[in-house]
Amino acid sequence: MSFHFEEGEVLLVDKPSDWTSFDVVNFTRSLIKRFHKIPKLKVGHAGTLDPLATGLLILCTGKMTKRIQDFQDQDKEYTGTIRLGMTTPSYDLESEADATFLTDNISAEMIEKARQSLVGDQMQMPPIYSAIKIDGKRAFLYARKNKDVQLTARSIRINYFELDTTSFPDIKFVVGCSKGTYIRSLAHDFGKALNNGGCLAALRRTKIGDFKVENALTPEDLKKMIIDTAPAAGLTENS
Repeated sequence: MSFHFEEGEVLLVDKPSDWTSFDVVNFTRSLIKRFHKIPKLKVGHAGTLDPLATGLLILCTGKMTKRIQDFQDQDKEYTGTIRLGMTTPSYDLESEADATFLTDNISAEMIEKARQSLVGDQMQMPPIYSAIKIDGKRAFLYARKNKDVQLTARSIRINYFELDTTSFPDIKFVVGCSKGTYIRSLAHDFGKALNNGGCLAALRRTKIGDFKVENALTPEDLKKMIIDTAPAAGLTENS
């Protein structure tokens, strides 16, 4: 197996929790530059995952970085867990609860009605804690300083939204969606649709277009592949 990182490669990585998407990019670029002796190399990812999220991250190297937008524009699939009975400023568990609710009154019929209301084309408000730029700065930088942030709703599409309520008030889900969809906002909106609260407790990206996470490499497997395909015979990690 050989790679042409400067000409362009597409690498599928299974991002671990607590790694940022940039961590994966930097990790990969550093390894390629070191073991394949490429002093300057473009490496980018096609769609950010939050630090607590895991799953499929598409990396493009060299000339393939020109295709990043093509990959970003494709539909995505995620699995995860929505926790009912609470809201947080970040819409996930990265921040403390700012409100709690009783969940005893939530019925299966209410859950199904809320689910149906969130399928299809709709306008979605992004989380305040997001990387959207406002006056040249990321929205989360304003949010961390408790400054008012004016965000604009975006047109998105939820293709399917499947629920498993066996761990209620934690709701497991599978969702297929268009580009630009914030699953944290979906969790928040699901809670609102129930006249309750909801936040994202777990998230894993499983598909981007035709790319699937089961075909992705862990960072350790990626590291081994990059070292094993290095052109210099006998080159090792300690070289």
